[in-house]
Amino acid sequence: MTETTTCAVIGGGPAGMVLGLLLARAGVEVTLLEKHGDFLRDFRGDTVHPTTLRLLDELGLWERFAAIPHSEVHTAKFESDGRSVTYVDFSRLRQPHPFVAMVPQWDLLNLLADVALEEPTFTLRMNTEATDLLREGATVTGVRYEGPDGPGELKAELTVACDGRWSMARRAAGLQSREYPVNFDVWWFKLPCDGHQEFSFLPRVGPGKVLGVIPREGYSQIAYIGAKGTDAQLRAKGIEAFRDDVGALLPESTAAVATLTSMDEIKHLDVRVDRLLRWHTDGLLCIGDAAHAMSPLGGVGINLAVQDAVAAATILAEPLRRHRVTDRDLAAVRRRRLFPTAVTQGVQRFLQRGLGPLLRGADPTPPAAVLGVLQRLPWLSFIPAYFIGVGVRPERAPAFARR
Repeated sequence: MTETTTCAVIGGGPAGMVLGLLLARAGVEVTLLEKHGDFLRDFRGDTVHPTTLRLLDELGLWERFAAIPHSEVHTAKFESDGRSVTYVDFSRLRQPHPFVAMVPQWDLLNLLADVALEEPTFTLRMNTEATDLLREGATVTGVRYEGPDGPGELKAELTVACDGRWSMARRAAGLQSREYPVNFDVWWFKLPCDGHQEFSFLPRVGPGKVLGVIPREGYSQIAYIGAKGTDAQLRAKGIEAFRDDVGALLPESTAAVATLTSMDEIKHLDVRVDRLLRWHTDGLLCIGDAAHAMSPLGGVGINLAVQDAVAAATILAEPLRRHRVTDRDLAAVRRRRLFPTAVTQGVQRFLQRGLGPLLRGADPTPPAAVLGVLQRLPWLSFIPAYFIGVGVRPERAPAFARR
């Protein structure tokens, strides 16, 4: 079966859904292919940052988003030697919603999908996996896919790859990337809340390991950070040793840690950081993690992917409406988004170097001088809040998409 569309979007993550919605609101015919039957996935990034919240506002979706159960994170703190020091304060941001909303990503994606489907030019194909690219000579002309009714082809004037760090499309197109060394991996798991604890992106640090505690509705999402390449070693030690490690960093949550019964509950993320040298070829554009895999440090990858989508829609809507997308148009997306991507990855790599000594067993106690400066100059908490919550070169919703 062969179908046609103006723009084929591969992948129903935040970048793909935002791009599809914005282009559809511009009157562009869009078909989005999502390989899963729903958006229910554990431990996807569930942070919605202030600039993304502002985008939802500009799209007329704030009330619908606010009705989704979520928690708000306004600060991040260090705790050391009996004192608590705020190092990130989102309330200092001049944003309409100065906080990070913690919401299951599937709820956000369902909202975006429902709104996009209200547009007559938007088609969502679930359970449909893009398996290869269609080509005429050197030009990508669409995708081959495997759907509920078997294999098919979708011809498109432009194909946009939003299919993540293991992107089929960028691999099939032969696009080359630069990979940066990473010294850590992340293991995700959940712990029930005790009912009286309130976490605020609270890091817990011990010799050779770091925990990130992320507040969620009814539970805490835990990021266990350890040395890269140690997943097999960690699992070989078993769940009791893992509980001991976690319990040492969360002594107030002994009962919650005891609920971990199997290493199958611990999901490993193989962290990688890379960036395509060229984000497009004739007929194909990569954005989000398909163009630049991000470290989880700072939780900014989703925000960056959404900003990519907004920029791509802003630049490409009119050429797609005219059915005349040029190489210059596709290159313009990379030109606009390369600087914020490179700066963000540079900051992440700098932070990563600071993890190295900790993962090798160095003293995890923050220097007293640093804590003292943060206490005396609390406005410094604005700087990481801006980097995490707003980012470099934030994008605004184009006029054609606002409601």
